[in-house]
Amino acid sequence: MKTITTAILVLFSVSLFAQTNTELKKHYEAYYQQMKTQGDVQGIINAMTHLDVLEPSVARKDTIAYIYLSEGQYMQAINTIGVEKNATDSDMNVEVKALALKNLNQPKMALEHFEVLYQRNPNVYLAYEMADMKIQTNDLVGAKLNIDYALANVTDDMKRAFYERQQPYETSMKAALFYLKGLLTFTQNKTQNIDAALKLMNDALAIDSNFNLAKVSREALEAQKAQQMQQAQKAAAENKN
Repeated sequence: MKTITTAILVLFSVSLFAQTNTELKKHYEAYYQQMKTQGDVQGIINAMTHLDVLEPSVARKDTIAYIYLSEGQYMQAINTIGVEKNATDSDMNVEVKALALKNLNQPKMALEHFEVLYQRNPNVYLAYEMADMKIQTNDLVGAKLNIDYALANVTDDMKRAFYERQQPYETSMKAALFYLKGLLTFTQNKTQNIDAALKLMNDALAIDSNFNLAKVSREALEAQKAQQMQQAQKAAAENKN
């Protein structure tokens, strides 16, 4: 009799839990819809997180992480889906990992995921981002390959946004690529390649004379060239004496 009573209690508990779980799911689905109506992003995240606890879903986790990314909450995005590289990851999952790690100043880790995106769908925009990070991590051969691909496939209507000024701005992607190639050229040999790097900065400015980053880089290169000339003149004068 005791065994039968225990079994009934267990069945009742399971039934009650299932009913409670269903009611909670309905509640958070309704809450999610209300948060969407109100445009409350944090509310949407909270609702989806509760739904994921009640009914785990890889696609839902990817979406939560993407919303975190869109809100500039990069660590929360990574904490939601992790940093591991998996062959079964969706494009959204890989993109979140790549962009979140880039914004967390982890270019080497970010590049692992950018490479996956590039293998799945090579394009000029990805090539630019990868080349930029490869210059930062001193993979100059890899950066050149990305830049060469991008320059061979860029079109005049493509744009690239920059954020180094207080007011963000857009410039021609072709100009941006000439700037990046100039940066790469200088990095390859900071003594011998100044003139070649300056030419590329001027090529970028010929396309967009208001390209601020190219202007700043050209000024820095001109200052570096002037300093090198002074040092050479000083050395020549000392040798003469």
